[in-house]
Amino acid sequence: MDHDHHNGPIARQDASSAPRSGSAVAHAPDAHGMDDDHMVHTQGQHAGHSVAMFKKRFWLTLALSVPVVYFSPMFADLLGYMPPVFPGSAWIPPVLGTVIFFYGGQPFLKGGLEELKSRKPAMMLLIAMAISVAFIASWVTSLGIGGFDLDFWWELALLVTIMLLGHWIEMRALGSARGALDALAALLPDEADRITAAGTETVKVSDLVAGDTVLVRSGARMPADGMVVDGQAEFDESMITGESKTVLRSPGDKVIAGTVATDNTVRVQVTAVGDDTALAGIQRLVAEAQASSSKAQALADRAAAFLFYFAAGAGVITFIVWSLLGSIPDAVTRTVTVLVIACPHALGLAIPRVIAISAEQAARAGVLI
Repeated sequence: MDHDHHNGPIARQDASSAPRSGSAVAHAPDAHGMDDDHMVHTQGQHAGHSVAMFKKRFWLTLALSVPVVYFSPMFADLLGYMPPVFPGSAWIPPVLGTVIFFYGGQPFLKGGLEELKSRKPAMMLLIAMAISVAFIASWVTSLGIGGFDLDFWWELALLVTIMLLGHWIEMRALGSARGALDALAALLPDEADRITAAGTETVKVSDLVAGDTVLVRSGARMPADGMVVDGQAEFDESMITGESKTVLRSPGDKVIAGTVATDNTVRVQVTAVGDDTALAGIQRLVAEAQASSSKAQALADRAAAFLFYFAAGAGVITFIVWSLLGSIPDAVTRTVTVLVIACPHALGLAIPRVIAISAEQAARAGVLI
């Protein structure tokens, strides 16, 4: 399909179809420069959360995670170094880890609680379960209760940090795609030249009604859907058809809001305005598509629900087996370990991020999917 970058956004839809039916692929201008505070929603998981919120929580959590990881005995043993010891140094991971849990983990804890209330376990509940178990087990170890060795502070810190990063990237990508939808509205001019018995008057596009006759000069965009009644001109309809080659429109031919008369002035009788135009139909289709969940995302949600039950069941079985073997401390240790590592790092990050980033890259190329 030809793509003319000089003719503005492109939107593909059968111009002869009703605006509320069929499918559409709408091309829109690059929207990745949008404000980070623009609110977006991703399959209902982050309602009320902004891109800026995830960004702020990620950077602060990352900064707090560095000393938590550095002073972690397990991490130090893995890399073979000795962290400095001074009064209170042993409390750095617990104190900062607690801040990370309540501050950085708040979106996941809240989301997990909502999934639990709705009885629809998914990704957020899995993440919430993992960080909650790690938090409780780590505090039990730090306080020396029961003699357990369950120091998960550095895993908790890194898990929350990674998940915040993933959700920030996802929401920013989806926000870019949503910004392209907003750009479709910019295709319509603010004013139109309406022809009356007294001559020509400039009115707002919102004041036009079906049956009005408007004057569309060379280089101007159509303010509404209509039919040419006088004159002829080559129209750039790339925003509807995707074709960069202009099309000759003569008396009796239909023209679409947002298309451009490139060479001559024509008179057009308005046939549809506002929500009844083809451009408005494209906007509705794109908005509905972005509000819906893709098959891949739905599969990820079902997999997350299955994994939640699987992880919980595996934890119970682990505890029972090790308890029967006569080792309660080992039973607790291994049960906690199972629940912590069951958090779906790959599942939680890969599928939503691939979908979101693909949508962003398409939007940057001028295509709304």
